[in-house]
Amino acid sequence: MHDLSVRQHAVSLLRNGCRNVEVAERCGVPVGTVARWKHADLSRRHALPGRRPSTCLHCHGDPLDRSAYSYLLGLYLGDGYIVQPRQHRAHSLAITCDDKWPGLMNEVEHTIRLVLPNNTPCRVSRGGCHDVKVYSKHLPCYFPQHGPGKKHERPIVLAPWQQEIVTAHPWRLVRGLIHSDGCRITNWATRTVAGATRRHEYPRYFFTNTSADIVRLFTDTLDAVGVEWKACRRAGGAVNVSVARRASVALLDEHVGAKW
Repeated sequence: MHDLSVRQHAVSLLRNGCRNVEVAERCGVPVGTVARWKHADLSRRHALPGRRPSTCLHCHGDPLDRSAYSYLLGLYLGDGYIVQPRQHRAHSLAITCDDKWPGLMNEVEHTIRLVLPNNTPCRVSRGGCHDVKVYSKHLPCYFPQHGPGKKHERPIVLAPWQQEIVTAHPWRLVRGLIHSDGCRITNWATRTVAGATRRHEYPRYFFTNTSADIVRLFTDTLDAVGVEWKACRRAGGAVNVSVARRASVALLDEHVGAKW
């Protein structure tokens, strides 16, 4: 441990161009300690060589790709989660993607790069699926819905700036929610006509979530874009939202589409 005044004097000398060895001799501290102080000072000032400060629309006033953010918000609310660091590490956002949909996984990674251009996403295998992850200490700024416990066990309410983005880009939110916690399937039914049994097939979209707030956000956004829907509660408390009307399915096909 060294006196604060010694450290401040050493940092002042470093900022004036003194070499680490010279500062160590003048302050009477090890060279390694001086190097650590220099690194910490550069990091605080976002001046480390080859390093860029983390993107943040609130802390740094960085621009935001609002369309991409609306999609990423849907992905996070559907099947994403943020892990708070135990010590000094940054938060991590993970969007879980089934290995059956490599195209979707690529789009998730591309979207993260658009929203957080100074942060590099990675993929972590979990057996049959991958977490597309990104680390940033500013993730709670982008997703104020983050908190302890599961999403369906706490209130999920959009901040005014988030609601403004969703209002401007509603289809992107719907797309993110369905791509994470929904699906497009082909239903079928049979009927007898003139003694012959005929099979009738029709496409249908589903979205399933346990959080009443997230379901309400999804259905309110469907109402805003003119999509008709029905909902039923499943065993275990999850709510299943179904879109089966031909005109509404056509709208979802145009703006959302199946996973790929």
